[in-house]
Amino acid sequence: MNPSTSNHPAKCSVAIPPCGIWLCYVLCCADDTLYTGITNDLEKRLAAHNAGTAARYTRARGPVELVFVESCTDKSAALKREMEIKSLLRPEKLALIEWAMR
Repeated sequence: MNPSTSNHPAKCSVAIPPCGIWLCYVLCCADDTLYTGITNDLEKRLAAHNAGTAARYTRARGPVELVFVESCTDKSAALKREMEIKSLLRPEKLALIEWAMR
């Protein structure tokens, strides 16, 4: 199946930026739903998501896999980008993920 027509994000590793930079990220949950969040310590946040202690949404949908990450200038910019991504329809989120993997 062509990845651009798939309903599931492509599974590939995403580099984790250094701690301290504000990031907006998208996770693919075990049930193939997408979760969007922000953090300034992605490694710690991913561990918390997979331990079931980060967000109620991902608690019952683990394990999760990082499929998209974007650096932001500060927390305010990260929150704004999170809201932009959350407002996208699933096909638009999948297109964003696919575009970022190029």
